[in-house]
Amino acid sequence: MLPILELRDLRTHFPMERGLLFRQRTGTVKAVDGVSLSLARGEVLGLVGESGCGKSTLARTIMGLAPATSGSVWLEGVNITATPATGEARRALQMVFQDPYASLNPRLSVGDALAEPLRVHRLRPAAEITARVAELAALVGIPARSLDKYPHEFSGGQRQRIAIARALALEPRIIVADEPVSALDVSIQAQILNLLAKLVRELGLSLVFIAHDLSVVKHLSDRVAVMYLGRIVELGSAADVIERPQHPYTRALVSAAPRPDPDGERARQRIVLAGDPPSPLNPPPGCPFHPRCAYALDTCKTTVPALAPHAGRDVSCLRAAEIG
Repeated sequence: MLPILELRDLRTHFPMERGLLFRQRTGTVKAVDGVSLSLARGEVLGLVGESGCGKSTLARTIMGLAPATSGSVWLEGVNITATPATGEARRALQMVFQDPYASLNPRLSVGDALAEPLRVHRLRPAAEITARVAELAALVGIPARSLDKYPHEFSGGQRQRIAIARALALEPRIIVADEPVSALDVSIQAQILNLLAKLVRELGLSLVFIAHDLSVVKHLSDRVAVMYLGRIVELGSAADVIERPQHPYTRALVSAAPRPDPDGERARQRIVLAGDPPSPLNPPPGCPFHPRCAYALDTCKTTVPALAPHAGRDVSCLRAAEIG
């Protein structure tokens, strides 16, 4: 079956320049550097990695908010990077941002914020907009009596619910959620995660879910992609990737995730990576992870590993068969 969303060798590079009058390029930040992924209908794909690995840039490139340097984004078999996105394509792809307050207009009441996309895209006759707004609010658990309030009058969790409702207003087929629960309390995180899972199930949505909390990703995702320095280094089912990681970087991420069992927490061996992540402005040659990898050989310093099948998932590691 044709995937609903497909990324083919997607790259997003940003030039670094200096000088006011005679601008000179001093380098290139390779935020996304050759990502290929697919998303099935009704699937939740989790995207994890350290801060600065390119997750948010990848999300913005999918949405068209950051221009792709090369590669392509395919929506239901149509290359939307090659041609200007139509209203239909824009409606099919919607995004939920990390900070809901920053993504909501403080001068618009919640009711007006939900009604605005309906008016702009003419999805409902004027007489039906009020009823549709109330329906959207109820779908995410916001009472209709609150629709006259403004964003600052709501809590963080309520604002995120409103942001989700606004994304749903255009009846999308795909939601890209960029760390939608990272700024919320743990109890509120659970509510938002359960809401997203309910919407995926009941509305048949496909979801790209970006987070740095592996337990959150495992709870919600069908598959997980691990990103490092603009590249995907491991991709497979959530259970396989998080419970039986194969790439050395994924192993380090999993070992750093806290466990609810105190005895298990004390007994486990945590993998501490040496140094800081390399800069995307000057990535190392060969495997981008080799400067911090305990298994690196000389060939890792010169050869870029391809994302290849191994142990039931795809792994980008020259030594995956030896250390797996």
